[in-house]
Amino acid sequence: MSLSKPISARRLVPALFPLAHADAASAAAARRERRRDTFVATPPVPAPSPSAVRLAEPLPTLAPSRLAFHNRILALLSGPQADLPEAALLTRHALHSNCRPSSFTCAAVLAALLRARRLDDFFALHRFALQAAVPPTAATHVLYLSALAARRLPDDALHHLRLLARPGSPVPPSPTAYRVVVECLVADHGRLADAVELKDEMLDSGFVGPDPKVYSLLMAGFVGAEDGAKAVELYQELKDKVGGEPVLDGIVYGSLMKAYFLMGMEEEAMECYKEVLGVESEVKFRAESYNEVVDALGQNGRLEDAVKLFDRMLGEHDPPLRIAVDLRSFRVMVDAYCAAGRFEDATAVFRRMGEWKLVPDVASYNNLIRHLGLNKLIGEAEVLYSEMCECGVGADEETHVLLMEACFNVDRIDDGISYFDKMDGLELRPDAAAYHKIVDGLVSFSMLDRAQEYFDQMKGKGVSPSISSYETLLKAHVAAGQLDNAAKVAKGILLDEKAVFSDEMRELLEGALRGDGREDDITKLYEDVEREKAEAEAQAAEEKARAEALAKEERDRRRAEAAAKDEAAAKASAAAIEAILTHKRKMENGVSPSDANSLDGGFLSKLGLKSAGEDAL
Repeated sequence: MSLSKPISARRLVPALFPLAHADAASAAAARRERRRDTFVATPPVPAPSPSAVRLAEPLPTLAPSRLAFHNRILALLSGPQADLPEAALLTRHALHSNCRPSSFTCAAVLAALLRARRLDDFFALHRFALQAAVPPTAATHVLYLSALAARRLPDDALHHLRLLARPGSPVPPSPTAYRVVVECLVADHGRLADAVELKDEMLDSGFVGPDPKVYSLLMAGFVGAEDGAKAVELYQELKDKVGGEPVLDGIVYGSLMKAYFLMGMEEEAMECYKEVLGVESEVKFRAESYNEVVDALGQNGRLEDAVKLFDRMLGEHDPPLRIAVDLRSFRVMVDAYCAAGRFEDATAVFRRMGEWKLVPDVASYNNLIRHLGLNKLIGEAEVLYSEMCECGVGADEETHVLLMEACFNVDRIDDGISYFDKMDGLELRPDAAAYHKIVDGLVSFSMLDRAQEYFDQMKGKGVSPSISSYETLLKAHVAAGQLDNAAKVAKGILLDEKAVFSDEMRELLEGALRGDGREDDITKLYEDVEREKAEAEAQAAEEKARAEALAKEERDRRRAEAAAKDEAAAKASAAAIEAILTHKRKMENGVSPSDANSLDGGFLSKLGLKSAGEDAL
């Protein structure tokens, strides 16, 4: 006898088919159970903290309107309808609109402003972007560091880079960021010790490894400081950092060859050249690396080797697959020919740029104009200047200063002054270095009054004079016996926070005043300086207090306006709630339909609405 019970179809169907049910009630219960299991209560997402780190949004994730705005800005930055001021203005206005520009849009406009040397507009847009909470990218930080370097603010650039290198930084520094700051410290300011310290910080940070470009900049700096042994030592350090193997980036070998030439080791330099540029060499050379080697050969009497290497570069040049030649390649060849005194060949190689579809830029023109001016070939330099104006290559401040110096070299003083004055008509802004050159040139021609005029013009335009300009004028006034003017210049140095009154200048002025029997003027000068400094500090404190009072008054006014708005909104809300409750109480007390309709009409009219029977919208 079997102990198993017969299985009915009613019991078999749910066992074989879990979604099949015997009756409608069980099916409904199962559906309710599935819904209950499917629903998962998720807690609400908290609002992001204002101090939370925000990262840049990738371009593919942007809304269509923001992507269209990005493309519109790119069209304004390049092409036939390029309009940089309009692009910067649109981006700045859009920062506080519903269609905010992305980080990459801001970076594109900032890069264009930096290329155009519009640094004031650059810093203004960068500040607005940060205030609008547009997250910066690594490229944005590099552009900001480059702008600080262009403004000759190495300490600010160094401080900003160290902030990026802190542990936990959302956007760690890139190798390019270190390259920009190291180049600023070495090439522009000669601060080799700070640059070496920054290199050590780069290696200790863990963000960037031993970068050959950074080492190349440092080696070039020590070569410029006539310390070839230190440059060779840096190369050995880089070689040890990469495991003792030869460095495969060719960027370092140009500076290494210059160091060898500087130390009188020409054989080692040429051996290095043949080794790294031989057929079996594994060292990778790009246009920048080739340029350094060509420059090392051309500046050390190896013009034939430089020409051969340049021809090799032209043969390897196959854009876009292989870029072996750029504008700087032609500049270093111009330098090589001019170093050998072959200025016609330098001009000829300059005009070969068009054969390789390269358009000379302002730096290329300025480089050749500098060489021609130093060798008193002012006619050829002026021909190049005319070509710049005809080709649409805008001459910058350096161009006019170079032409001014070239005219001074051949005693064409009035023409030199006219080139400097042309910058006002072209809306160019000469810096302190440019003003120092015209002041120094006029002083050398014994035109002290004109030099003083340009010095006063520089201060009137808000350009802080360099200490070199102060000292040049002070020495000239003392030599001319104009001690009153010399005392005014010394007073300007003492009142200028960026200038230092050296002991040499102090002794020169005081000795001249004592020799003229004006010892009392020395004491009076220092007393006047102390008094004016105290007055300036008091005025600054007063202006600060006034600004703080105005800011407090503005904050109180805004708070009062906000409180008034909140109070009005609360009163309106209370009135609406009271009207609804009154209507509800009257309805509960048994008001007739007609009365209810009249009450509804009165309530709706209070809210500015109409019922369906009154031609409602």
